Amino acid sequence: MLLKIVSGGQTGVDRAALDVAWEMGLEHGGWCPKGRIAEDGVLDSSYRLEETPGARYSQRTAWNVRDSDGTLIITTGQPTGGTAYTIEVAESMGKAYWIAHPDDASSVQATVEWIQSAGIAILNVAGPRESTQPGVYERAKSLLKRVLAPFKPSGQDS
Repeated sequence: MLLKIVSGGQTGVDRAALDVAWEMGLEHGGWCPKGRIAEDGVLDSSYRLEETPGARYSQRTAWNVRDSDGTLIITTGQPTGGTAYTIEVAESMGKAYWIAHPDDASSVQATVEWIQSAGIAILNVAGPRESTQPGVYERAKSLLKRVLAPFKPSGQDS
């Protein structure tokens, strides 16, 4: 049973994951760089993220992969940059990961089945930042609302 959503808090997919978790009443957290930095400034303290000792995004990425049971990567194209690095880290740690396209209707059911079959209790969600894929925040948020609906705690609206 899915218990927690983690991400690094960057704009785009990471932030969408935290916002959907909060809206759906799911536990959320994860690691962010020292200073709570993101491309749009300092992350709000309402996001339950812990700071890594350094300001490198790579450390935050590695620690979120390490501390989760699996990573959901949401991207509209071939993974590049930090998204590709997330896959490299997951593979090097022997951690499960799944790639979903936010506009592919079949992604919802396939992703839910992956979470269930892989026994994911702590799900790391990663993908491109908003500046590299404009509109990815809203697209990821829409996908995540549908993917996480079966895991929403009873009594939660939205």
